[in-house]
Amino acid sequence: MKKHIVIADDDPTMRSALHEVLYAAGYETVQCPSAEQASLVIQQGGVDLVISDVRMPEVGGLDLLRSSQAIKPTVPFILISGYATVPEAVEAMKLGAAGFLVKPFSHQELISLVETTLESENTLQEDGGADEDFDTPISTFTSGDIVTVHPKMLTLLKVASDVARAQASVLIQGESGTGKELLARFIHTRSRRSTGPFVAVNCAALPEGLLESELFGYERGAFTGAVMSKPGKFELAHTGTLLLDEVSEMPLALQAKLLRVLQEREVDRVGGRKPSRVDIRVIATTNRDLREMIRAGEFREDLFYRLDVIPLRLPSLRERIQDIEPLARAFFARQGHKRVTLAPEALARLKAHHWRGNIRELFNVMERALILAGGGTINPEHLLLDEETHNRTAPYEPPAPTADTWTARSLSQTPQASAASSMASWAADKEYIRAGVSVQEMEEILIRKTLLEVHNNRLRAAKLLGISVRTLRNKLKLYNSPRTVQELSQQ
Repeated sequence: MKKHIVIADDDPTMRSALHEVLYAAGYETVQCPSAEQASLVIQQGGVDLVISDVRMPEVGGLDLLRSSQAIKPTVPFILISGYATVPEAVEAMKLGAAGFLVKPFSHQELISLVETTLESENTLQEDGGADEDFDTPISTFTSGDIVTVHPKMLTLLKVASDVARAQASVLIQGESGTGKELLARFIHTRSRRSTGPFVAVNCAALPEGLLESELFGYERGAFTGAVMSKPGKFELAHTGTLLLDEVSEMPLALQAKLLRVLQEREVDRVGGRKPSRVDIRVIATTNRDLREMIRAGEFREDLFYRLDVIPLRLPSLRERIQDIEPLARAFFARQGHKRVTLAPEALARLKAHHWRGNIRELFNVMERALILAGGGTINPEHLLLDEETHNRTAPYEPPAPTADTWTARSLSQTPQASAASSMASWAADKEYIRAGVSVQEMEEILIRKTLLEVHNNRLRAAKLLGISVRTLRNKLKLYNSPRTVQELSQQ
């Protein structure tokens, strides 16, 4: 039987667009130009879901939700708004809204949220209500791929929406896997530059020579192999937004050139004769402490203040445990597994995990669990989490090295001798070598402690370890979350 959805919106174009998307997905709709008319339809019964705009003349979506809760408390609501604020989102959650979509949103986002909401409602009806021990947030703020119910994230998104209208540079800091690029796109889509291009460049993925030509472009004949002129990322992002992902990995020489672009809004191509004007907004991201890098002489202080006009910090998944379930459900919906559920024991285990890889790691675990569960219910045995983290809130970490352990070792040693002496000192400590610690874990310990000693200088760490910088970078990606010096020093 087809589900019946009420669409309440004073904008006829929006009502029609929502109807077409929902009808194509197999839903019956009733279009209401006002909250009053929608309320009458809800009272008549037979409504499975209400989708309402927040801001309408006279009676808005929140008031419609309040009146509906008094008349038909079992009818789920999805609220949409082009002017979302944190108080509105929080109020919607308190009133029991099933979801909150921020314009603009895609057809896929709408259908995924509708399907998830109706599926959750069916599950509650079949089970006779929610399990008291199943700590499940009812309301979800969804915008693009950002899904959250956590107050800290809601506040951050409100700030991001407000600063989107400005033209100043934004610096987004956060651990690897927290969604820094998603937040950058969130800002871009809400800015005056939303119709312009969004160009992203990973400063950590390209060697210095290639990074310069990718950023600034080059003229024909500028170097061997330059058979034709090529515009750089700055020029490609003209009238839009340029994302400098992991800007902390940019070499000092290029930092000086980047500073000039930010100051003058002009780009000099490699081998070029005159600069070109560019109209862009720069958003930079990093998973490292730039102030620490400035003190270590690895990042220009003047560039930092150019980028850090509007600083935003994304909380780790450990700081927003409440988001684990809605994020997992959103992942299931995007993968087309709308009927998959999380067993209470599995959810409890997910909340106890440390999530060093943050949301990226969570999605990795959920993808694996989907394969192992084969649909239906995901139980604890499908998660395959590290057993060390199942019964504790923080993962096993070796104790911090003592002064005797590290200061005695000379950096003038050969990489092989240096690494060997390190392993010898750890082998004498039962905290490092014990049953249950895998070779990969030992390798990670070795790499992280080496990075700590050289203040996260990857080039020096690679030399000490006797491997290439590329190999080191690949190893860190394998571990999901290359952590900062500050975090390592707190172990």
